[in-house]
Amino acid sequence: MAIFSTSKLVTIERHFSEEQELHPKATGEFSRLLRDLTLAIRLIARDVRRAGLSDVLGLTDSHNVHGEQVKKLDEFANDIIFRAMDHGGHLCVMASEESQGLIKIPDNYHKGKYVLIFDPLDGSSNIDVNVTIGTIFSIYQRLDPTATTDGTHADVLQAGYKQVAAGYASYGSSTNLVYTSGHGVDVFTFDQTIGEFLLTNEKIKIPKRGKYYSINEGNMNRWTPRLREYINYLKEDMPDRSRPYSSRYIGTAVADVHRTLYYGGIFIYPSDTTAPKGKLRLMYELNPLSMIIEQAGGRSTDGYRRILDIEPSDIHERAPVFMGSVEDVLEAELFLQGKHPSQL
Repeated sequence: MAIFSTSKLVTIERHFSEEQELHPKATGEFSRLLRDLTLAIRLIARDVRRAGLSDVLGLTDSHNVHGEQVKKLDEFANDIIFRAMDHGGHLCVMASEESQGLIKIPDNYHKGKYVLIFDPLDGSSNIDVNVTIGTIFSIYQRLDPTATTDGTHADVLQAGYKQVAAGYASYGSSTNLVYTSGHGVDVFTFDQTIGEFLLTNEKIKIPKRGKYYSINEGNMNRWTPRLREYINYLKEDMPDRSRPYSSRYIGTAVADVHRTLYYGGIFIYPSDTTAPKGKLRLMYELNPLSMIIEQAGGRSTDGYRRILDIEPSDIHERAPVFMGSVEDVLEAELFLQGKHPSQL
């Protein structure tokens, strides 16, 4: 079980302010950026909870850059984040999973030193059936922090280890905001009665090994033999070695990773014969989620390389992923190398 507790009553804005004090040269610009972003998340959370009562369920007539038909709530969330973030003067450029190219800051607004990359609503296939969905975000500093011009592709196409902050909001039985700026992982829960995110889980740590695996087994016939061997290994009945593992798969990356963060185990979205580069997007999903997992003491790789070390070449690039408890991910990597734990 992950360690999660706090004795403090702290709002998210106070938390941002306290983190700012860790950086003597901070100007407050980053804190104000985060304040604007949490406003957008509160608005999305409000409309997710009212989705069945307002006209935001179902599909639009348009398709996104990936050829997927856009859900109404996807479009709404994308617009909310843009309108909350475009005028604050903190960003030089944005990129969204739902947008074809870069999202420019309007000409009449100041261009700041940060880059925002986001997936406005992760788990689109679950929107209409009241299953947990989420918003994922990643923040970088532009390559030249003194520039006041529009951000460029080079500013966006940075490796994940250069992130200055990352997080996700999950909209489920409650609205959680999981956040890191490189000083551990903190979880905030939205209290609707006072309209504030309150710190509820402080500096959480993922267990070194879990007992759950999360993968879409409907794709099993498309996997490599080595991956099938690993999943079969997890199912073996060996109580003295804490197996079999239990299968848990929701189909919203935020929800599956959130459970893995708390309980340990492994979340996998591999490459297969129909998706040789995997399905999840490196910039919008894997980099921010990997930063969170690592900051909580876990591990995230594509099976061979650390996710955060991958140098992206396209803003919509995809990659396979194995993330979660250190011992579980290392064990999966052994199988991918053609080794078996009994051989070591």
